[in-house]
Amino acid sequence: MTNLVAPPYDVIPEQDLAHYRGLSPYNVVRLIRPGSAYEGAGRSFNAWLDDRILEPDPASMYVHEVTYDGGVRRDLVAALRLQPYSDRVVLPHERTHLGPKADRLALTRAVRASLEPLWFLYDGGQTELPTLLEKVAARAAAVSFTGPEGTHDRLWVISDPAIHDSVHAALESLPLLIADGHHRYETALAYAEEVGGGPDDPSRFTLALLTDLADPGLAVLPTHRVMKSAIAVTGGEPTGSLEETLAALPGRVAAGTYRAGKFQVLPLEGDVAVQELHEQVIDNLLGKRSAEDQILYTRDPEQAVRWVDEGEGVAAFFLDAPDLRQVLRLAQKGKTLPQKATYFHPKPPSGMVFDRLERGRRL
Repeated sequence: MTNLVAPPYDVIPEQDLAHYRGLSPYNVVRLIRPGSAYEGAGRSFNAWLDDRILEPDPASMYVHEVTYDGGVRRDLVAALRLQPYSDRVVLPHERTHLGPKADRLALTRAVRASLEPLWFLYDGGQTELPTLLEKVAARAAAVSFTGPEGTHDRLWVISDPAIHDSVHAALESLPLLIADGHHRYETALAYAEEVGGGPDDPSRFTLALLTDLADPGLAVLPTHRVMKSAIAVTGGEPTGSLEETLAALPGRVAAGTYRAGKFQVLPLEGDVAVQELHEQVIDNLLGKRSAEDQILYTRDPEQAVRWVDEGEGVAAFFLDAPDLRQVLRLAQKGKTLPQKATYFHPKPPSGMVFDRLERGRRL
């Protein structure tokens, strides 16, 4: 499977597409990044089914485990019933834009399958899910492979209906926070409304990867901001270096700043630094200008400094990783964060499992 998987569609740089295509004529990138050749992706998917490149499983859930430099994370992969945000069960935490949703909807229409798992977080501390997943992972894995980020990945198939029932009972009362896949979730909702069908029609579900908030291997990284144009920000605490600035952020609602060769830490009022940074500082600097046009994003703080020094931007803002339980509490109150507020790592590979959305089947 190593040569068949790829990162999620929206984190693959354009220059890397040829690499993944070259790994195999059946690499998933041929389905998830077809350019505008959506119908061609649909034909490829159907051909892989006809040629038994893809083999259907009986009704199944899956356990996915990823081992990486920072630890080990264990996920559940299953079909998740789609529910509108207004039900307050599936909770977004970031704002979305129209463009990516139009692209994914065109692809879903053509392929009629859920090609990539959307990533959700849940608080399973009071459930038996950790024990269930541990029992499954004690068996021999169905497949082991190297992921696109150099991770060691293993996948177990759960075909036992009794375990399915236990998972359903454990999750049915829990809210789910979308970690990655806001655009794709909204696309799935739109597709379900478009094609109709009964409440148990496959179109009423999406492929989901679910991770416990308490999983020690769940890693979230901050994304730093560089303003292309801005005025000076005052009121900060001077610091002597990038390292000193970053070290001052954990445990505080604050952001680091860099402008004109000087670093400082800017205290903020509120609960989640990235939200308060935008509401109290960046939105005021932007005025009526679009954030998409005026902000550069990077997970590398040194790159943010270089962009300012080289004139790509005029001011950088540095953040610590957000507290995910605080993000969940905000989402439960109906509050969303700015785009690129979180970056979860490592990403689950695309291409492990697909869910066909053909009509007539029942989930």
